[in-house]
Amino acid sequence: MRPKAKYVVIYRHRNEYPVSVMCTFFEVSRSGYYDFVKRIGKPEQDVALAKEIEECQNRTDRTYGYRRVWKWLKDRNIERNPKTVLRVMKKYGLLSEIRRRRKWVNLGQQVHKYKNLLARQFRADRPNAKWVTDISYIQTKQGVLYLSMIRDLYDNSIVAYKTSSRQTVNLVLDTIRLAMKKEKNMVAAKLQLHSDQGFQYTSQGYFNLTQSYGITPSMSSKGNPYDNAMAENFFSILKTECIYRHKPKTLKEADDLIERFIHFYNYERIQNKTGVAPLTLRHSA
Repeated sequence: MRPKAKYVVIYRHRNEYPVSVMCTFFEVSRSGYYDFVKRIGKPEQDVALAKEIEECQNRTDRTYGYRRVWKWLKDRNIERNPKTVLRVMKKYGLLSEIRRRRKWVNLGQQVHKYKNLLARQFRADRPNAKWVTDISYIQTKQGVLYLSMIRDLYDNSIVAYKTSSRQTVNLVLDTIRLAMKKEKNMVAAKLQLHSDQGFQYTSQGYFNLTQSYGITPSMSSKGNPYDNAMAENFFSILKTECIYRHKPKTLKEADDLIERFIHFYNYERIQNKTGVAPLTLRHSA
């Protein structure tokens, strides 16, 4: 039995037996017991902080790690050491879930192949200068939902995305069309669009569309997922913080989850490097 549990027993029976006798019996010090008595009725120091952290996790669907929670608290003028935030999150079971990694898959025959212009230079000094794109799949009981997205390396925002129950070249082409429609004249003069060597990105249709928009394609080395790590990174975030936790049963449910999460990701989810949500950085540029 821990000392605190012994102090509780002594406190309950303090009117029945001498405290000194009970302390001797339980082999605890009287000073320790009286220190315990002083703390009775006083809330634990961590309780107030835990309530704030719980609010943060409820608002972010319990996806924030301690660094983002710390920044979230700081934005609300709650100053705490990051290590304190981590300790309280562990103490009250407020930690986010561990991220899972996605396996890289290369599909189909190559028609067009492009140089790796991105060369793992994952930073851009202006919006719409470097985009990365990829396709992932969401497993449901109703079947597989394929997600195609484009991410801007300037602020890591999702510029455009499309979903479909079929993995086709048109899914990729429609994603590019949507991105160009949304950004219109804001696209940089030399826009790079980096992808892996999936059959959609080596197709004639992809070549024709990128040429028509003046987009310069860039492509990962064969079998090397690290070249397109920033696209992979987003899918990892989406699946870990949303899909794996909510386990959509239908294609419609998966589609709705993706829509809500991407909105949350773009407008609210704090990034560790910048301390703000992606579009906050974009709009301040």
